[in-house]
Amino acid sequence: MFTFSSAGQGQSVDTALAEQYFQEARSICDKDGGALWGVSLYGPMLLVDPATRMVVANQGDQQSRLSKKGNVFVGHLPEDVGIANTATNWAGVKWAMIIWPLPSSQPARARLMAHELYHRIQDDIGLPPSNPSNNHLDTFEGRLWLQLEWRALKRGLKLSGAESRNAITDALIFRAHRHHLFPRSVQSELSLEINEGLAEYTGVKLRGTLEADSIDFIVKKIESSESLPTFVRSFAYTSGPAYGFLLDSANSAWRKGLKPTDDIGARLAKALSIKLPAKLDQEADRRLMKYDGDALRASEVERDSNRKKRVAAYRERFVNNPVLIIPFANDTQYTYDPNNLEAFDDASTVYPNMTASNVWGSLTVTGGALMTREAGAIKRITVSAPVDADARPLRGPGWTLELNAGWKIAPGARKGDYVLTNDK
Repeated sequence: MFTFSSAGQGQSVDTALAEQYFQEARSICDKDGGALWGVSLYGPMLLVDPATRMVVANQGDQQSRLSKKGNVFVGHLPEDVGIANTATNWAGVKWAMIIWPLPSSQPARARLMAHELYHRIQDDIGLPPSNPSNNHLDTFEGRLWLQLEWRALKRGLKLSGAESRNAITDALIFRAHRHHLFPRSVQSELSLEINEGLAEYTGVKLRGTLEADSIDFIVKKIESSESLPTFVRSFAYTSGPAYGFLLDSANSAWRKGLKPTDDIGARLAKALSIKLPAKLDQEADRRLMKYDGDALRASEVERDSNRKKRVAAYRERFVNNPVLIIPFANDTQYTYDPNNLEAFDDASTVYPNMTASNVWGSLTVTGGALMTREAGAIKRITVSAPVDADARPLRGPGWTLELNAGWKIAPGARKGDYVLTNDK
């Protein structure tokens, strides 16, 4: 998902080009013929320009919000509907929503469309979406062992035979060692790999290039992913395609019977009859030298020191100073950039830029907000206290809140704090 801005309602999406993209998507899905997931991925698609909120769809809706124009359907998305690359329910239809403009490169465009079309059907194939927190992947140990896992996977993809198997074994040892260090986070990692990891695997699988070119794409993705500022939400986009393609080579039927709680790493180990050693810690430490582990460790020590300084600044802002607390319900729509989230603690994550909307109104964040979970579910958004509690819209450092009728802010538990509430 990605953040967006909204403006007027000009005509911005090229309907002829949109129709071409719909035809490309249908061709991709027809060529697959349901082989990948047992069903056709093709279905309702909604292309949205975030600047104008104009939409072009490949079919009509159930509430007559769209008008037929040639072979496509056009309209405008209401302000209370979030814009992101995702699956969304709107106007009585479940859509694969994709932000306009789409990539000019045909393989990149095909990958994006197939990724979002997977999200639209994943409920139907028993792999419902999940968006758990993986804040441990912002810690020194979490980042270190994840990157070592990626480096070994990269070697496993590039090599063949015994050399590939040895590298895959290394990757699985690094993975198991990380899971041993963070046992409470194992399922949260697996859930995001099933969600975004398999969506990205689907996109790469159906992008229409030769397998060698697709593997080269995954290898380059692993290399570029190490430079991302955070892995909290983005890691699965890298791990998923790597494990997916290795599983394709080891056991082409690996997707059958896949469950939301399954570990694709464990499936690969079983497919290749790899048995992990008993002394994981010792083996992981011994094998990291093959992947420039000492240099990686040194760079991560420096990064972790800088991260702790940033977290201290966030603590001053969101804990020690006055704040506004906004309730977050399950039906809250929100968009964000998965590549720049930062862990605050086990329950909270800093979102540098995001949007959120619900019955209370719409929030736009450009300078940071804290999202907090309880029992795994997001429960509240915390931003700095507003500059003027009586102003409308409400504004604070790096955020703007447009309130709907009947909603207001009231004094919070501490002096200077506010909470969002309604008149009822």
